Amino acid sequence: MPARKPASRNTHSRTPAEPRLSRLRRPGDLGIDEWQIKLRRQFGLEQAFVLENLGSEPVFSEFAVTNPASKGRYRVVIRGASLGENFCSCPDFATNDLGTCKHIEFTLGRLQAKRGGMTALKRGFRPPFSELFLDYAGQRRVRLRLGTDAPEKLATQAKKFFDVDQVLSPANYPRLDTFLASAAKLGHDLRIYDDALAYIAECRDADARRAVLAKAYPKGAGDPGLKGLLQVPLYPYQAEGALFAARSGRALIGDEMGLGKTIQAIAAAELFARHFGAERVLVICPTSLKHQWKREIAKFSGREATIIGGLRATRQTLYQAADFCKITNYEAIVRDLDLIQAWAPDLVIVDEAQRIKNWNTQAARALKRIKSPYAVMLTGTPLENRLEELISIVQFIDQHRLGPTWRLLDEHQQRDEFGKVIGYVGLDRIGATLAPILLRRRKAEVLEQLPERVDNTLFVPMTEQQRVHHDENGDNVARIVNRWRRSGYLSEADQRRLHISLQNMRMSCNSTYLLDQESDFGHKADELMLLLEDLFEQPDAKAVVFSQWKRTHELIVRRLASRGWGHVLFHGEVPGDKRGALIDRFHEDPDCRLFLSTDAGGVGLNLQHAAATVVNMDLPWNPAVLEQRIGRVHRLGQRRGVQVVNFVAQASIEEGMLSVLAFKQSLFAGVLDGGSSEVFMHGSRLSRFMESVEKATQAGAAAPVQEEEPEATLQPAPETPIPTAQTTGPEAATVPPASPASPWAPLLEVGLHLLGGLSGAGGQSPLVETDPQTGRAYLKIPVPEAATVERLADALRDLLTPKP
Repeated sequence: MPARKPASRNTHSRTPAEPRLSRLRRPGDLGIDEWQIKLRRQFGLEQAFVLENLGSEPVFSEFAVTNPASKGRYRVVIRGASLGENFCSCPDFATNDLGTCKHIEFTLGRLQAKRGGMTALKRGFRPPFSELFLDYAGQRRVRLRLGTDAPEKLATQAKKFFDVDQVLSPANYPRLDTFLASAAKLGHDLRIYDDALAYIAECRDADARRAVLAKAYPKGAGDPGLKGLLQVPLYPYQAEGALFAARSGRALIGDEMGLGKTIQAIAAAELFARHFGAERVLVICPTSLKHQWKREIAKFSGREATIIGGLRATRQTLYQAADFCKITNYEAIVRDLDLIQAWAPDLVIVDEAQRIKNWNTQAARALKRIKSPYAVMLTGTPLENRLEELISIVQFIDQHRLGPTWRLLDEHQQRDEFGKVIGYVGLDRIGATLAPILLRRRKAEVLEQLPERVDNTLFVPMTEQQRVHHDENGDNVARIVNRWRRSGYLSEADQRRLHISLQNMRMSCNSTYLLDQESDFGHKADELMLLLEDLFEQPDAKAVVFSQWKRTHELIVRRLASRGWGHVLFHGEVPGDKRGALIDRFHEDPDCRLFLSTDAGGVGLNLQHAAATVVNMDLPWNPAVLEQRIGRVHRLGQRRGVQVVNFVAQASIEEGMLSVLAFKQSLFAGVLDGGSSEVFMHGSRLSRFMESVEKATQAGAAAPVQEEEPEATLQPAPETPIPTAQTTGPEAATVPPASPASPWAPLLEVGLHLLGGLSGAGGQSPLVETDPQTGRAYLKIPVPEAATVERLADALRDLLTPKP
């Protein structure tokens, strides 16, 4: 937003008769700019800063201003009494558009108190050398100040580049080198300050980026050159998002949840690498999404990313390694700021950018000190409650874009007679100002490009208390499987223990409450609340949430009371004559936003007209049950794209179940549907299968968790919605495979085969047959033909063989 110039650029000394100004209420006779200037003057003159002259001149020199209380130290350059002539290295001076700050006002006050200081300031600075500097009063401008020794020929040459106010027009930025060469040829001392050069370079780079991308992709998002950018095809709006970020250099992608902001950022990173030499990419995200980002980067770009963790020495080593991409979390950037600055990333990707909506948190302040030529911020909710939140987020992308905060609020806030903010006006002007750096699309805008259904998986870390329950039961499973491996036989008691242990492992993934009904250690319910806060930004959005266990929903209901979201709870114990009323309420009541259901209560539901989002708090054993859940919303009559979100506990039995579900889906489709012949899985085939299980179990041993330094002393970032890792494109409807590091996939395969084969209705399962000669029981699987069996065996071998 173009900033207005201050009302006056004259000398600014304050007479003793001037009244003290309030920081909270502007006097009626002062304009907003004049009030802010006088506030800084008033505050600066009252400070007990320490002033040190770093140059040889008594007045027109370079000074260091130090705050003894905060230890802050800033460089101040004094060139005159007018606004915009001086310079300070503090953040306020760079962004307030006033051309002054408290440090400059303090310095001017001290200089005016000296003999001859006032006279010198009024006379102004007339050095023999010339200067090219950045004027910060109002909109930033590059200005020339000719020195007393400047040749007449140079002054004549300057008229070709600078206007009557000695301001360099943006059109002449590319030609500035010609003027500098003329000054050098004349032997005149022309001094150019770094901030002026940086500003000119920033503008020239922006023009160059647009030209390069226009030449490389003349057809824009539909250009064939973008097809090989990633290992998966991009939807047109995603390709446009990546190009937008690359053209802008520093951009905020604020697309609605489910549109694939992650893949757009990864595609933008590839564009920066391909065309602009980016070699170091830093991803900053919530802790729970670090491993998800690593998977997505590998999946979409084929690149390996390094997750930063461990103690200080380990993290330092990781930052020193020559990697293309490193992934860290918000809390870590506070303590690792020096390591990040030394690594000097070319591109910073900030996920869940609303984490810095409060500018005064340690994470927000640390993030804004990370310097990089390129940046991409991702958030589905750039503006949640207050306009100040948007300002804080945008400042990382472009600290000058919205102008000073005080002016923006003055122009757009509505207050009552008591000064309380009651609304906002003129937000369309803010949107127009942000258009060059902010891209925001809603699902309705790109509906034709979206698939009918998009599946997303959010990996949620487990608490220490959850891990104890999970691993204790996991040890029981391992012992039972080893016993079965040795003997080939499982007693009824072992079958029962195996079933209970597997169920306990699954329940521990949601919360310890499901096991003891007292404690509540677990992140899933809280992550759901954050996700719903993002989703319910749409006033008509509703969601269906499934869990196998009613106790999971009890935890969710506890958290709904403070948020005012209406809900219904649907489970097997709800009487049949009352179920219709619950369904009707979800369809007809706009305040009823959530339909909570167990698998027992979810059969036969038709909810497609009310909701387009399905959340699975846990994964069922049977893929048919999973599809049945999703089918409550993704069915005939659904006119919107369906978003499916699966919560999966990281490094747990649930992560192993992802590969089991993928296997069983193919099994149902290719083996059990219409199979007429049968084959016994024993002999050499069973031996090879069990050998693969044993190798995968050994290779898949869980890696030790890196110990990290405690973070309890850090100021926590504000709670914000954490959406799922968005996956779109043709691959979106598939369930991703389990992590190669998961130790439970082979155990689950064995357990599932055992449970599936040994737990038939009415006692003996139809899949179990006893050899009449030996009395041994074998598992049989009906298949259409022998070729299908060969494919099944090969699929099992590939699934369970550890990848290098």
